Order: sequence, then structure tokens, then C-alpha cells
Amino acid sequence: MKAVTWQSHNSVEVTDVPDPRIEQPTDAIVRVTSTAICGSDLHLYGVLGPFLSPGDVLGHEAMGVVEEVGPDTGDLKVGDRVVVPFNISCGRCWMCERGLQSQCETTQVTEQGMGASLFGFSSLYGSVPGGQAEYLRVPQAQYGPVRIPDTGPDQRYLYLSDVLPTAWQAAQYAEIGEGDTVLVLGLGPIGQMATRSAKVQGAGRVIGVDRVDERLAMAAAHDVETLDLRTVEDLGDAVRDLTQGRGADRVIDAVGMEAHGNPIAETVIKATTRTPKPLARAAMKTVGIDRLEALHSAIDCVRRGGTISLSGVYGGMVSPMPLLTMFDKQVTMRMGQANVRRWTDELLETVSRDEDVFDVEGLATHHLPLAEAPEAYRTFRDKEDGCIKVVLQP
Repeated sequence: MKAVTWQSHNSVEVTDVPDPRIEQPTDAIVRVTSTAICGSDLHLYGVLGPFLSPGDVLGHEAMGVVEEVGPDTGDLKVGDRVVVPFNISCGRCWMCERGLQSQCETTQVTEQGMGASLFGFSSLYGSVPGGQAEYLRVPQAQYGPVRIPDTGPDQRYLYLSDVLPTAWQAAQYAEIGEGDTVLVLGLGPIGQMATRSAKVQGAGRVIGVDRVDERLAMAAAHDVETLDLRTVEDLGDAVRDLTQGRGADRVIDAVGMEAHGNPIAETVIKATTRTPKPLARAAMKTVGIDRLEALHSAIDCVRRGGTISLSGVYGGMVSPMPLLTMFDKQVTMRMGQANVRRWTDELLETVSRDEDVFDVEGLATHHLPLAEAPEAYRTFRDKEDGCIKVVLQP
């Protein structure tokens, strides 16, 4: 089959790889009908290369039709149309029973000291082949796949794999109260859906921050107030000016370690990715740092006693934090990989309505065949051609 494979730093190719097969009784094989490129894929593309090997199949946002099932996949059957959550969870362990599917004890990558296995996301998370491919082996298929209606466009449901649950959890973790002012840093796909989730969850006012014209325009079209970082001298002061000097009640960081603004951190990250892999892996797991512009901005912009929710991915082990400010402001902070299956039932009901509540069908700016994935990665990384979200069709 054809699949998008990592080759080297900032290089992916569409290559022939072996067709997946049933390996465990709880496996299923899904024929992929739509798959997407995520901002987290760009971490692999440019930052987390030391944990990848040439030929690793990428992608963790996929949906399709079940082609084969193992004997222990419950009532899942051939022909079911499904969305596949990006984290692999069993649904019955101690963590899953408590809504922490991203920490599933059945699929935890304990040898790396990490949480649940993820599709297409390096040796840190189990080296499970991903969904940017014609077919996908789905472990723990008795629980993971989300069955969806047989009708309706793929894009109405595709984002249940990651984008929607991640954004919804980000808003939930922000503990939004009725009428709160919510600031969303970063207006990529997660940030766009986080602004919309915040409104559904009761925010009275949502302010979105970015530096890319198309992202700012998309947010503004959904009645989000916007701040353009290119024209704001001090973001914290700008937010306080909009909130009677207090700051935002809740801040969602939808940027993570790819933030602009710290050339020293960027230089260190780039140097690490070019170090021989054993040394690079050790360095990133012990002395790695992140570009923290977005996180430090969140701490500055949140009001005293407010809440910060991190959905952007961070990977540093010695990243400096302004603990004096955090303590003095009495900041609450929540973070983590999305517990996808915790949220999919209620989100499926919402996206299945006649009204496209989250405007999921309008999120993708680029629809391309799988064969064009290498160019799509470059376009998405460089934010060219108005690119906000890419959906690939095998």
C-alpha cells in the first residue's frame, strides 16, 4: 500500500509499505478514506526526528471503513464507517475508567516512561504505524473506533480523531464559567476549534491571538475578537486594556513548543535534531528546552486567580518557568494529551446535527491526494497559500 513515511529532518515521502494485517485478537483493519496533517505532525517533521526511523508511517487523524476484524473486537463489524482516535486505549483499565484514556495502562509505553500509545508518533509513543496511508491497523478496536453514520461528508466526522476532542478538552480544562473572557493563543486548527468550543461551553467573550492573516480572518468570521501579534507591542498590556486592567479569566495555549519569539531556544532545538540520534534522544529527554513565548504570554495575560489550559504540545525537560509570577497570581494550570474517547460521544451527537455547530466542514483549506503529501507538509509548515488545515485522500 501507499503511505506517508518519515525519511529525515523536514523530509517525508509517499512510499510502498507492507499492507497491515491482524496481529492481535483486538485488532481491526480500516481502509482509510480521509486523513489529515496535524500541527503535531510538524513536530515530527522538524523537531522530534531523533525518535523516528526512515520509513516510519506518519499520521494520527484518520477515518474510513472497517475491512477486517479480529475475534475480540466486540460488536465492531466489517463495513462499519469509523473515526479512529489518535490515542490507543483499551477502555477497561484503571486510567480509562477514570476518563484518562491518554494514560491507558494497557498501551502505556512504559519503556520510555510515556503515556498511552499513539498512532504515527515516534518511538516515544510506541512506533505504531499511522493513518496517512491507504490502510490502518487499529489496536484495541473493541473500544477505540468511533462508529459514525453511513452518510454525510468525511469532514463532518474526521476531526473527532483529534482536533475536536483536543479543542473541547482544552476548553473544559480551562474551567470556563458563564460569561467568562477566554483568550486563545494560536489560531491554527486546534485554536480555531478551541474558540468555538469555548463559546459552546459558555464563554461570554473570546479573543484569539495569531500573526497569520488567514487564521485571524477565519477566527473573525466566527465572531472572535482578534489580536494580531505583528501589531501589538506587548500582548499582556493589550489583553489587560481589553479587560479593565484585569486580564483574561481563562487562557488556552494552542501553540506549544513551536512558538515564535525565542531564537536561542530555536537554535538549541535545531542543533539537537542534527546530533547523532542516541545523543539527541538523551539530550531531549534530559536537557531539552522549548520555545516558551506562548506559555509565558499565557501566564502574563491570565488574570489573578485565573486558569491556563495547555493543549499545545511541549517536550522540554528543563524549560524555565516564572514560578514567582505563577504563585503570586494564584494561577491554575491544566494540560495533557486529549482523552479522545472521553469526549467523542457528546461531540458525535453535536456534529451529527443538521446544523454544522463547529463549522467543521469549513476548517480545511486544502484537500489533496495522498500522493501530494510531501508538498502539503511543506505548505502547511510554511503557512503558504493560506493553508490552515490539510486533508488527504488516499
